[in-house]
Amino acid sequence: MNVTVNLFNKIFAADKWNIGFVYQTPEELISTKKLGTSINWLQEDNIDYAADPFVVTINDAPRVYYEELDFWKGKGEIMMIDGFDFKNKKKVQGIKPDAIHLSYPYLIEENGCLYCIPETSEAKEIALYQVDQENPSRLTKIKVLVSGKAFVDSSVIYYENKYWLFTSVSGDHDHLYIYHSKTLNGQYTGHYQNPIPVEKEFCRAAGSLFKVGKSLYRPTQNPINRYGGSIIINEIETLNEKEFKTAYKFEILPDKPYSKGLHNISFANNIIVIDGKRKVLSWIMPFKKIVRNFKKR
Repeated sequence: MNVTVNLFNKIFAADKWNIGFVYQTPEELISTKKLGTSINWLQEDNIDYAADPFVVTINDAPRVYYEELDFWKGKGEIMMIDGFDFKNKKKVQGIKPDAIHLSYPYLIEENGCLYCIPETSEAKEIALYQVDQENPSRLTKIKVLVSGKAFVDSSVIYYENKYWLFTSVSGDHDHLYIYHSKTLNGQYTGHYQNPIPVEKEFCRAAGSLFKVGKSLYRPTQNPINRYGGSIIINEIETLNEKEFKTAYKFEILPDKPYSKGLHNISFANNIIVIDGKRKVLSWIMPFKKIVRNFKKR
C-alpha cells in the first residue's frame, strides 16, 4: 500500500509554495522564539511556486519581491507586488542573463536607494542591482561582487563598519563562504577561513540577516527532514576578517495549512514575511513535471 501511495504522490503530487505575513517585530521574534499565531496567507496565485519573499517598506506600505516558478515555463522569475495581492504582480526586468533560473531577490537599502542581489547561480556570479525608484520592477546591474562559482542564496548586511556577504555554493551543503567590503559596491575579500565547514542545517541562507540590539542573527534552511523543512535562527557571536563563530538559537517550524515547509524570512516595519509549502494533487502534474524538467536543461 505504501509503495502504491508513494508512486501516486510522485506522479501526481507537487509542492505548492505561497507567501504569508505576520505583524511582529524582530525583537518579538527573538524574545518569544516563534512566529506570531496569526499568519496571514496570500490568496494563492495559479502558478506553482511563490517563494523566497523579501519585503521593504515604501511610503509606509509593504512591497515584496519574490521568486515565481511556473512549471510550464521551467525556470524561476523574479516578481514584485505592492501590498499583499498577487493580482498586481509585475515581472522584474533587467537581470542578466534573463534565460537562467532566478530566485532569492535579497534586498538591502543604503542612502535612500534600494538594491537587490538576486540568485543567478547559473551565471556563476553574485551581482548587485539597483532598483529604479520610478519603475520598481526595473533593475540596473551595478557590479559583479563575487564570481567563479554557482553561488546560491547570497545575503549581505552592514555590521561593524563593513559589509558582510554570506553565501554558499549549489550542491555543497557543508561549506559557508563569507566576503567583506568597506562599501556595498566595493571590492569584496574572502574570509580567512573560506570555505568554512558547517553542518548542512547551518549552511544555506533562509532570508534576511538582521540585528536585534547589538546582536546579529542569520536564518538558515534546515533540510534534515525535507527540502525547505524549517528555518533555524543562528546568532553570530564572532565576526571579523579572520574569525567566525555562530550559535544555534531556535527553530521556526511550518504550520497549517502550509505545514510541509518554510524556508525564507524577511522583515519590514513591524511585519515579518515568510513562505510556506503544502502538497497539491493534479491530474496534469505529470505533464507539468515533464515540461519543467525539459526546460530546466
